Amino acid sequence: MADPSSQKSRTRKSKPARSLRARALAALARREYSRRELEVKLKPFTENFAEIPLLLDDFERRGWISEARVVAQILATRRRRFGARRITHELRDKGISDAAIEGTREHLNESETEAARAIWLRKFKTVATDARERARQMRFLQGRGFNLDVIRKVVSGHGVNSAGGDE
Repeated sequence: MADPSSQKSRTRKSKPARSLRARALAALARREYSRRELEVKLKPFTENFAEIPLLLDDFERRGWISEARVVAQILATRRRRFGARRITHELRDKGISDAAIEGTREHLNESETEAARAIWLRKFKTVATDARERARQMRFLQGRGFNLDVIRKVVSGHGVNSAGGDE
């Protein structure tokens, strides 16, 4: 009878090392990455850092890396949970240009109150009855990246009836 451990070692094959291009394409197949994110992701896999910008330039020319798609993805996934400040900060951390961020800021500010109200209703459902609870609700929304004026409006119950629904 054959030894199972020796059979395992014979059938297990090591995977060949993937090229930078293949690694970048595999990452982009999973989700959109900004240029900066992809650069950071690829650095551990090369000793020649000069080839990364060339590869990313080629990807941009082909339309495989797109700031607009990254921004759209972030807005779609984060808007239900976070305010404009937090989303803007995340976009800046990902290396998105200031021009692209400015283009989204107007859209974010338009829907800021509605987004804060929806998050507040999911979490708290009712208007605070005392100062301590009101402060807790305000801290929660501040942590989510909402503007203080919007937070005050939402926590005061403006536009929400006592049952928690919209007026």
